Amino acid sequence: MANVRSYCLNVRVGNWNEDMYLAEAELKDFVERKDRGQLAVQKSSFLNDSLLQQVDLTVSTDGGLHIGDTVMLVNMGGSSRGCTAVSINADTSSLTNPPGPVIQAPCGVSAGQSVQPCTRTAFSITSIDGASSGTPLYYGQSFALRTTSGFAGALCLTSDLQTFQRCAKKSRLQEVSLNMDSSFLSWWKIVHFDPQERLEYEGLPAPANVKVLIVHCKTNQALAVLGDQVLWTAFGREYEVTAHTFLDSHKAENDNNHWLIATSDPGGAGLLIVGHQKDTTADATEPHSPTQNE
Repeated sequence: MANVRSYCLNVRVGNWNEDMYLAEAELKDFVERKDRGQLAVQKSSFLNDSLLQQVDLTVSTDGGLHIGDTVMLVNMGGSSRGCTAVSINADTSSLTNPPGPVIQAPCGVSAGQSVQPCTRTAFSITSIDGASSGTPLYYGQSFALRTTSGFAGALCLTSDLQTFQRCAKKSRLQEVSLNMDSSFLSWWKIVHFDPQERLEYEGLPAPANVKVLIVHCKTNQALAVLGDQVLWTAFGREYEVTAHTFLDSHKAENDNNHWLIATSDPGGAGLLIVGHQKDTTADATEPHSPTQNE
């Protein structure tokens, strides 16, 4: 009798009926979510494919920026970081429900090390005073920066005074994020990077692909990338973006605040970043000298 098996796998014990129905319900729910594209792996793949879809930047034939241009915000880097671009920092929780999932506000931004023009890195220069598309953008003129329409949701780059509840996650400085709000919180202006020449350039056409400062109109803080504050995003290791003016001993802004508003190469060779070929501080400012424009 010791070798007689009193139990085998076919014997139903316990709540076998409930377990069977539960397994069938779980399988049915899995199939339904798969058909709707709501599985985590499907959302992650859809997010990556949508955000990394290539975008054509505007070709600046006159070397300047204009209302309606599609551009990238590129920081050429410094001692502790490489070249980065302001990017949408979204994950699967940032997506709205089907049909037509898009990025919902509020959404974070970060400085990604990929400077390829795509949905994640492209921004549109938007007028806040009703100026028509194609109108030149000037130093000191207020404007808004929107993500591309469609999947990116046409969200505005916004910022506000820091509080205990509203601040950057790592540095605790002034937060920069993407929102639907198109109020004063989303107004920015371009300022010449050299403080000694700032007044002379006020009101002149703002150049593309030249080192400038992007200043928040309400708080008067400059857009900055922090090489010592690392964010782990769905796209890897990136840096925190904040609105804070970093000054050196000469009361001039550090390279954390220096940006190129990048457009496409008129020759069709792709993204044009002058700083990759030569120093933009000396050569690129000559065509926009105040004496030549006056």
